Amino acid sequence: MHGPAARVASGASCRPPFYAILLISAAALAYEVLLIRLFSIIQWHHFAYMVISLALLGYGASGSFVTLLRARLLADFPKAFLLNAILFGLSAAVCFLLAQRLPFNTLELFWDPAQMGYLALAYLLLFIPFFFAANCICLSFARFGKTIPRIYGFDLVGAGLGALGIVALLYLLAPPDALRAVAAVGCTAAAISALELQSRARWSGAVPSLLLALIVWLLPGQWFALQSSQYKALNQTLQIGGTRILEQHSSPLGLVTLLESPNIPLRLAEGLSLNNRVEPPPQLGLFTDGDAPTPITQYRGERASLEYLDYQTSALPFHLQQPRRILILGMGGGSSILQAEYHAVPEIHAVELNPWLPQLLQDSYADFAGWRWLQRRAVLHTGEARSFVDTDQRRYDLIQMSLLDAASATSGGVHGLSENYLYTVEAIGAYLQRLQPGGLLSITRWMKLPPRDGLRLFATAVAALRLNGFDNPGNHLLLIRSWNTTTLVIKNGAVETAEIGALLAFCKARAFDIPYYPGMPGDHRANRYNILPEPYFHQGAIALLGEHAADFIDRYKFDITPTSDDRPYFFNFFKWRTLPEISSRYRRGGFSLLELGYPVLVLTLMQAVAASLLLVLLPLRFLKSERSGSDKKAHWRILGYFFVIGLAYLFIEIAFIQKLSLFLAHPVHAVAVVISGFLVFSGIGSLTAGRIPPERGRRYLKLLLLLICAVAAGYLWLLPMLLASLGNPALPLKVAAALLLIAPLAFCMGMPFPLGLSAVAHSHPMLVPWAWGINGCASLISAVLASLLAIHWGFNSVILIALALYLSTIWFYPTARTHTS
Repeated sequence: MHGPAARVASGASCRPPFYAILLISAAALAYEVLLIRLFSIIQWHHFAYMVISLALLGYGASGSFVTLLRARLLADFPKAFLLNAILFGLSAAVCFLLAQRLPFNTLELFWDPAQMGYLALAYLLLFIPFFFAANCICLSFARFGKTIPRIYGFDLVGAGLGALGIVALLYLLAPPDALRAVAAVGCTAAAISALELQSRARWSGAVPSLLLALIVWLLPGQWFALQSSQYKALNQTLQIGGTRILEQHSSPLGLVTLLESPNIPLRLAEGLSLNNRVEPPPQLGLFTDGDAPTPITQYRGERASLEYLDYQTSALPFHLQQPRRILILGMGGGSSILQAEYHAVPEIHAVELNPWLPQLLQDSYADFAGWRWLQRRAVLHTGEARSFVDTDQRRYDLIQMSLLDAASATSGGVHGLSENYLYTVEAIGAYLQRLQPGGLLSITRWMKLPPRDGLRLFATAVAALRLNGFDNPGNHLLLIRSWNTTTLVIKNGAVETAEIGALLAFCKARAFDIPYYPGMPGDHRANRYNILPEPYFHQGAIALLGEHAADFIDRYKFDITPTSDDRPYFFNFFKWRTLPEISSRYRRGGFSLLELGYPVLVLTLMQAVAASLLLVLLPLRFLKSERSGSDKKAHWRILGYFFVIGLAYLFIEIAFIQKLSLFLAHPVHAVAVVISGFLVFSGIGSLTAGRIPPERGRRYLKLLLLLICAVAAGYLWLLPMLLASLGNPALPLKVAAALLLIAPLAFCMGMPFPLGLSAVAHSHPMLVPWAWGINGCASLISAVLASLLAIHWGFNSVILIALALYLSTIWFYPTARTHTS
């Protein structure tokens, strides 16, 4: 043998750089999670989802790249690995900094052709770091075919540690500093690879790499400053003269910014009646990720100064009854607490997920917020609202939820891709169980036209009441609206005549319209003050309570189907049959009616499939059967096997994030624990698979598939009972329980890929990088497709589809015959 092939063979005893692989995998997954956080700050999270999903095609491109240039790259594997690791570290920082400077505006995407060009540039820039990281792993598979299970094991364990590590890091560092840390880790991985591969000049590779890591970490912080969209609420507010930022606090939950405007007072009072004549006290503005403004209002113990809060639709419950104990879910800056204070509620409990907000009210700005007067009756709890309700043993006269998302986010449809467990049938049932007999549940939402979430919430409440034994839901519901908010009141008992009288008086004094109350005679009160072309909310409420509610939901132009814990996409209202009508009106502003979340998801899937087909099929154009030692049948078997494995793995992982999120009681912790648990235990499974001879892989695969199906199907029905039986232990015990439940399933799921790739290495070694690229493309498609399937059929269906896919792999398993050259 001569040339590159000879040099590859001469280094056959070289040991794989396991610890460098672990580090580069950790950094790559940390970078992926970090990009979502960064783009949520500078743009909106649906844009982040789209760009990052396509950027991950770097893994598929890596497989094609290494397949076509295998001999040249492996001729000097140590240098190729070191160079790709360094390029990942440097490009991780540089490419994001360039991408955020693109003049891209997601709001102009549908009418400015130039925005598509900027979007393509963003794809390309963020594609580059993942391409280099994937090259490190793919080259290792191609170079060390006999140790594929161990390489894959270190890859998965590293990725799992990266998922957990970046969440912990974001509690300690701001996102720009975390970006520098990830870039430095990439360069450090290059240094470790130089030491592990034991080349003669290992220090000449390790020392410069470590110096690069140090330089990246010490770069000036202003170089990494984030440049958020000018259309975000925070940047719009900062245009007011004299406005200044008082404090900023960053965590995985978001970047919270507190500002003041001494020259032109802030007036954050959502849905305020036009009949209000009381000026709000001075306010500070709270913004999360540059959006979702909420006020911290000055309070000096004078309840009269809070009278303006009684002119919001959310004040209705206080006029129906005189609650003595209330629960506020999502306290924000404390407006709901002040509203309860104005009505002299003796006992107030408020729950907030972000621990920094209670700290502001109780410590940093306690004097401004009037905590000295509030602390006598208010108790602040840090935690996730739904989990708090599920585990709290107190009963309340009133549970209140007011505007838990930003108006701009709602109108833009940017939450359409997000699961939300606060507005499901099961959630409303849980709230009702925490109410005293005759107690009230009050939910205030932004009003959207044509009506969407207001009617979906009404439909969900009707379904929840029926599920909880209330045969006539209409007797338990009240619905009012102002010019931009709606408030739905659900009573744990029938609405009484005196309460209807109080409702009429409240709305008349404040010029609020009443779309629904029990026994409502016609629609003359539904569209009197804040006039719409038709009394849409009244018509919808009557239809949803009628015998033909299902037909109304089916015919309605937006999806207002009641949401459940299995299909928790409350903010997705998209229907395909409405798209032509919206498109025909786009020059007249019709695209403001388009819910962006679902179309972005579909567009991402289409782009991913098209790019994946190109990347998967391209190598076959250049790899002739005689060169690769394989035939067309082998190509299709390998393609089918690794594509199906990639789909099935992510389907189950994503579904179990949903299954365990409520139990872990914290969305960030749930994602970190589940992803990390799946990857680490799958990595251990892959390491174990290394002990299985390739010629016996098919036999062991059959057993593994049966175990995966048995465990996953068992969890499908038993998991809710298992989690319920654990009660509400401390968070460390919850994490331990979740990991124990994940371990057996993830351990088995970590074996099919290395078993299949080892078989390919024995029979068709030229196709090892190609198989890796196929799996990478499938994983990308799987993440998008799983969300689409869950929107339509629920997460339980996603798991069942995944199990069917796993069972199908037995027909595609590559034959592990020995390759002869």
